[in-house]
Amino acid sequence: MPADSHDLAISRVAGAIAEPARTKMLCSLMDGHARTSTELGVIADVSASTASAHLARLRADGLIRLHTQGRHRYYSLADAQVARALEALMVISPNAGAGFVPTTPGRLQFARTCYDHMAGTLAVQLHDYFIASGWLTAAATGRGLYELTASGESALGELGLDLQTAKSQRRRFACSCMDWSMRRPHLAGALGSAFLQMALRRKWLVQDLDSRALAVTPKGRKALADQFGLHPEKHDDALSTAQGRAVHAIHGAF
Repeated sequence: MPADSHDLAISRVAGAIAEPARTKMLCSLMDGHARTSTELGVIADVSASTASAHLARLRADGLIRLHTQGRHRYYSLADAQVARALEALMVISPNAGAGFVPTTPGRLQFARTCYDHMAGTLAVQLHDYFIASGWLTAAATGRGLYELTASGESALGELGLDLQTAKSQRRRFACSCMDWSMRRPHLAGALGSAFLQMALRRKWLVQDLDSRALAVTPKGRKALADQFGLHPEKHDDALSTAQGRAVHAIHGAF
């Protein structure tokens, strides 16, 4: 693609995201759920006709995907790359500076979905544990990619992750994703998705139906303490002031 065409493509996508109503729609889809145009219109606080126009723009620019089921039409993010791009924009938002006073609930900061993987304080802690334990190492190619070591494959396999399916997917297997509430990476890619699905399947976590928040169950607290030495009950309801200042201002659509 010629340089000028590339620049125009970036400008168009940036323009699609920049409109506040469309931003709210996109952020609401970061929990991995599909929603109707009516639901997205309510989230964005716009009329049905305006919502349809916004969705048409987002779809034309490849940011969302349409799913038709009978007479129903649902919209979701196009893929994990869109979610990572939105998360990255949250990180560099001026409103997330040190002087920002957060209004986002602490439980959302502690654990939430980032499209199909886990984000928040807990996700960063798990990422750090995987690295410190030698389960993941930086890939030789760099670019935020990780390789799963033999010990990591054994340990995560014992936890019940379907590693073969994760490896067979046509996407990055394991990579870092900068967390907007912690300003440090959490685990994304097929492996990050597999870990979240395992945690939900084993009832370590439960997901809100109308937000990105994840709640740790009593069973999950025990498992996280036993398996990883993490104690989420110390963080669920009261996060430190230093962490709280890093929370992003755009919270209405989460």
